[in-house]
Amino acid sequence: MTGTPSEHKAPRREAAGALVPGAAIAGGRYRLLTHIGSDNRVPAQFWRGRDNSLGRDVALTLLVGDPRDPDSASRARRTLERSMHQAGFTHSGVARVIDVLWQGNGLDPAEGLYGIVVAEWTQGTDLIDLVAEGPLPAGTASKLLEPLAAAVEAAHHIGLVLGTDHPLRLRVTADGKLRLAFPGPHPEADARQDVRGLGAALYLLLTGRWALHEGTNGLPMAPTGPDGTVVSPQTLRPTLPHEISTVAVRSLVDTSIGGLRTGAAILRVLEQTAADEAEAAAIKAEEERLAAERAESADEIAKNKRGRKRKLALSFTALAAATVGVFAWLAFQVVGMFQQQPSHSGPTVAFSQPPTPNPQPGTPPPPANPPKAGDPASVASVSVYNVSGEPDNVNRIKRVIDGDPRSSWKTMTYRQPFPAPKPGVGVMVTFEEAVKLAKVVVDSPSDGTTVEVRSANSDDARLEDTKVIGSGTLASGDTEIQLNPEGSTKYVLLWITGLAGSEGRNVSELSELTFLRAE
Repeated sequence: MTGTPSEHKAPRREAAGALVPGAAIAGGRYRLLTHIGSDNRVPAQFWRGRDNSLGRDVALTLLVGDPRDPDSASRARRTLERSMHQAGFTHSGVARVIDVLWQGNGLDPAEGLYGIVVAEWTQGTDLIDLVAEGPLPAGTASKLLEPLAAAVEAAHHIGLVLGTDHPLRLRVTADGKLRLAFPGPHPEADARQDVRGLGAALYLLLTGRWALHEGTNGLPMAPTGPDGTVVSPQTLRPTLPHEISTVAVRSLVDTSIGGLRTGAAILRVLEQTAADEAEAAAIKAEEERLAAERAESADEIAKNKRGRKRKLALSFTALAAATVGVFAWLAFQVVGMFQQQPSHSGPTVAFSQPPTPNPQPGTPPPPANPPKAGDPASVASVSVYNVSGEPDNVNRIKRVIDGDPRSSWKTMTYRQPFPAPKPGVGVMVTFEEAVKLAKVVVDSPSDGTTVEVRSANSDDARLEDTKVIGSGTLASGDTEIQLNPEGSTKYVLLWITGLAGSEGRNVSELSELTFLRAE
């Protein structure tokens, strides 16, 4: 990737007829797969392509235009030069430029292209597809935009302009980060345009509306006031925090009337908003947990009261029956006293029950129904076992032992599979007594979930101190996992090592856990 792109006046075929899915470009090096969209200011087309030499997907920014227009060729040349400078920039918020081609350097003039900017492909979701489902919470929007804002600030420090002011250039990665997926800034872009691009992206995440005139793909435009400035996001969504709504607007307006100049100012507000919402979510989760515990306590009290009422009613019924019986017996005796009884001759024979043998002192009574192999082990308690991050739905964990397969406990939904967000999450089961186990039956709708069953010496044992006694992959419905413990245990951990789902929605659900005795 050396030299300087030069202008060529050779005839070219019209791109509209050549740039179709399946077409080969750059002498067959790249194949077009999916057309993402266009930026008519450059002009450029964005494609998902395939590098036939290296066997990998790439992001292709194709520069098109009229070869008879010297201004068009000059603009394309400027974009290619900027892209070459950007090739040495590495940041998680920007797809890495891996090649820049122009006519005479990897491109035949007959291909009808001024140049191609090739970048690594960003797995994930288009920004426009993301907001099609509706605006995002302020904290979520802030966390998404943080990496891109950090990339803009880092690029500006070394004199680079990224070109973030077009929604089709941006994608959301599988781990929830907004990224410049199609590098190649238009010729007139400057640092201020990057800041405006950040503001427009934030406005879009918060409202579902695009706030720059370069909006495409039918995005609704942000409403404007009498002075021509965009309406505050808080006006459209009154529940949004004032500070993040203000920074979105200030990123868009001219610096002469208070517009923001740098990405650093935006980044500070994004970080604070994300932290505030995370704290609020933690407080809400704790309040919900406490409310659930209070509700369970109230249900238990009400259940006990109903039980006492039933017992009292039964007691009164029994007492009434006994009273009736006593009066009936007395009446019978009184009547008998006044009746003439016939005399009998002969000896009177007395019948008696054989004596009941007394048990030897100190001998415990035999159990009524001793447990046997295959019986369910009695569970005393269950809890969420977590080693990093936030515990998963702690207020619902008791559902895995409530005997009702219609109720269930779920992990949180993760954008990445384990072990990227955390090494795993588990359910710690405490039995009423130490028991030797033969197997566990896991009722779950989450096909493909992988689990380990581990014995522990306490309900808060470190993961490295637990011992694997079984493992398996869950199918939808009941899955039996054979266990091979060395002896009896009172604590068992069901450790989820792999979640079900994919495409940014990794989650597993458990309906019931049943542990069966070995002996």
